[in-house]
Amino acid sequence: MIGVAPHPHLGLQTVTWLFSGEFLHRDSLGSEQLIRAGQLNLMTSGHGVAHSEENPGLRSGEMHGMQLWVAQPSMTRDGGADFEHFDELPRTEMSNLTATVLVGSFGAASSPARRDSDHVGIELDLHGGLVTVPFEPTYEYALIVAHGAVFVDDVVVRPGALAYLGAGRDEIRFDSSGPSRAMLIGGVPFDERLFMWWNFVARTQDEISDAWRAWATGDERFGHVASPFARIEVGPPPWLLALR
Repeated sequence: MIGVAPHPHLGLQTVTWLFSGEFLHRDSLGSEQLIRAGQLNLMTSGHGVAHSEENPGLRSGEMHGMQLWVAQPSMTRDGGADFEHFDELPRTEMSNLTATVLVGSFGAASSPARRDSDHVGIELDLHGGLVTVPFEPTYEYALIVAHGAVFVDDVVVRPGALAYLGAGRDEIRFDSSGPSRAMLIGGVPFDERLFMWWNFVARTQDEISDAWRAWATGDERFGHVASPFARIEVGPPPWLLALR
């Protein structure tokens, strides 16, 4: 079950993918979207957006998924907010593997989802046994296991860990003794220094301070979410507390 009350975001994209269960997304753009297993929600915050994540009914059953936060580059991070939902995404079959492309491209399959920088997100449904996955050498990669266990360079990766795979590889071999599911993420290394606090991704403390003040005062920057939950309130960042 899930019940995350309205809260703000700045300068990032939330990429939400469910393996099981469902929940209801609401945001200050007026979006109201049920997401189910195998579907993708992608919300771009830009200069500011707010959203909630709620049970669609009294019970939503067991829910399992991942939400990845992608920092927006300077050319779009101060732009408008946006929301996309996809019921289906492209898949490609390989020996011992089904790959679903959430964002970016993998082989001949390309996702229709928005991306503001050169990156990729792929669900790997491993059926057991060895599989060789092609890599883009200019990307750096990591693997997050959601179910089962995956061997990477003779190291076992289980749920709860992120395996950093580095950059410069043309391919990599994964092995699993049985059905396993993992998320492969990668992209061109981000060339901007980030400053992050709470749900905000920016470049300076002043940008974060301005965003917090806007949320704390109910400024129209983040809009209003039509949710039955009261919005999440949070105290000021520590550098503002130090000035008091």
